[in-house]
Amino acid sequence: MRRLAIPLALMLALGALGSPAQAADKVTRSAECQGDWLPGTPTVTDVMNGEISLVGLPAYKLGKDVNWAASPYKNRSWEFVFQSLRWMGSLVVEYENTGEQRYLDRATEIAKDWVASNKYGARGTPSYVWKDHPVSLRTQPLLCLSKHVNASWLKDSLATHAKLLSNARLYKKGHNHGIDQDIALMGIGCRYGRKDWVSLATGRLTGTVKLDVDAQGALMEQAPRYAVYVYDRLQVAMTNMKECGRKVPGEIARRAAALKDFVAHSTMPNGYMVPIGDGSAETEPKIETGTPKQEVKAYRAGYVFGRTAWDKPESAYYSIRYGPGTKFHGHEDHLGVTYYAQGHDILMDGGFHSYEKSSYRYWTLSPEAHNVPTVVGAKFRPRTASKLIKTSYGKDRQAFRLTDKAYGVSRTRSVLVNHGQDLMAVLDTASGGKKVSNIWRFAPSLKVVSKSGGKVVLADGKFKVTLLQLSSCDKVGGQKVSRGGKLGWVSPTYLSKTATNVVVSPAAKSLLTVIVPGTDSPKVSCSGGKVSVDGVSFSAGLL
Repeated sequence: MRRLAIPLALMLALGALGSPAQAADKVTRSAECQGDWLPGTPTVTDVMNGEISLVGLPAYKLGKDVNWAASPYKNRSWEFVFQSLRWMGSLVVEYENTGEQRYLDRATEIAKDWVASNKYGARGTPSYVWKDHPVSLRTQPLLCLSKHVNASWLKDSLATHAKLLSNARLYKKGHNHGIDQDIALMGIGCRYGRKDWVSLATGRLTGTVKLDVDAQGALMEQAPRYAVYVYDRLQVAMTNMKECGRKVPGEIARRAAALKDFVAHSTMPNGYMVPIGDGSAETEPKIETGTPKQEVKAYRAGYVFGRTAWDKPESAYYSIRYGPGTKFHGHEDHLGVTYYAQGHDILMDGGFHSYEKSSYRYWTLSPEAHNVPTVVGAKFRPRTASKLIKTSYGKDRQAFRLTDKAYGVSRTRSVLVNHGQDLMAVLDTASGGKKVSNIWRFAPSLKVVSKSGGKVVLADGKFKVTLLQLSSCDKVGGQKVSRGGKLGWVSPTYLSKTATNVVVSPAAKSLLTVIVPGTDSPKVSCSGGKVSVDGVSFSAGLL
């Protein structure tokens, strides 16, 4: 990598400053620049060397003269992060921390060139440059720079940002983007003494938080991993309010605190958040949540989370989806389940691949990418709400019943989870005499060992898991198992696509599916409305 040339006069000036520690002492550290708002990549050295790596994609050679229309990977996330200029802001932070003038000079050069090349509404300026989120996120590095550079071009650009941020038609109410818009507008208003902007941002934020985080603390964006982002951003918003001499509204503080319980419940025993909706399986929350009082929690927003015990990696864990129709970061996963037991992922969703407009991205949103029942011969109706209609809570066993009309008739799923002797049982039916089928997506590490007589056995080394299917106590055979192909995929991390085993049931008027971790030969009996699996007995109707 080629290091950018530093003018001799600047090198001499730096030498005159003495040691970096002495130089840093002469630079005022500002609230706008300090704080945990910078991405981990690219590093300051990378930026100074003219090379940046964003959203996990390979490094891009930025050079000294930046091409602001660059989109080397045709990736929307890369474009938005590039235009956010946070990578430029890292140079200003480094200037504050070291006192080395070269960092501030290069940051100023980059920002001034960006402002000149990306006039709002000008021909040649890509439209995404002035979308709500790049505008919001770009405000932070520009404000940071403004603490050390007093220039009309910078102040004017921030005024343009504020004008867009305060535009009601462009405001994303009830969404994390709205929270970022309010933080940005509040920052500009406080920096330049515009009380009207500060008041607008504070007032809007309360309404947005009430829509985005419900009274139980559940995030309404339908992807639990965003709860961590929203929690962190609300901490920033509340800190900025106090520093700007504003009182934090009680509703914001209460709902921010309640979010911690939601994050805890949606985190699996392995320390990663359950990948529901637009959520990667590698999301590890970095906030201190404490330990909730309950092992099982049903959220009106559309989630059931349950576990055997807290703080035990071997604990079983499950999630169930229902609630309002799909929006924001949600998928068509209603009535879907995930299951983790004995230290292993067992049942997984299709996962989150990216925000790219690709056929695979749209497939990950579809019912076929989730562990759901389908009604044979009926057409799926997107964005249909579903309800949790019955529950049974016990220390060692919980059961739930959910229903909706996503296929025009009532489809009903009952879920029972037994702890200690781990198992999950799921009963699917539909009204009007319709037959149902269901999809079961197993973790990629589990490979099929055998399949016969209504039983599918998978294994990961010595660990075994068995799927059994019954209909009115009769064994149901004929399961189709695929790895890859049309259905057998999962995206555990951003832009990844991994082949995995998917079991598709035959059609039946009722399907009872039992997942038994830790064995390849469970003893099963069914008669008189009772089912027994390795001595664990339960009603054939589950509850």
